[in-house]
Amino acid sequence: MNTLPSCTRKAALRFAFLAIALTLAGCKTTPPVDWDSRVGTFTFDQAVAELGVPDRTAKLSDGSTIAEWVKPSSGGFTLGVGTSSYGSHGAVGVGQTFSSGYGDRVLRLVFNPENKLASWSKNY
Repeated sequence: MNTLPSCTRKAALRFAFLAIALTLAGCKTTPPVDWDSRVGTFTFDQAVAELGVPDRTAKLSDGSTIAEWVKPSSGGFTLGVGTSSYGSHGAVGVGQTFSSGYGDRVLRLVFNPENKLASWSKNY
């Protein structure tokens, strides 16, 4: 009878390690773009090649172009896993949350009449 808590504890620890490993593997992200270093050199054509066709564009009377790339908010899902042991007893806890997000993410690039990046902004 004493082997059941030990098996449960081992299974709980394996599950926790697996959950942590999967979480860490999914956390790798690309470094953020340094938009300030691109001002004056980055062209509209390069932006389209890198980001795709903008969702919105506007041509201003001075010949400048404003382009916006929009990523709709998809909400979120969070999963938490915890383990505990006390004496010969072990336990695993799992929790989850859902959220609706914070609104659309918008990257706005402004290009001068020569199609070089003049300024940029983002709301995320």
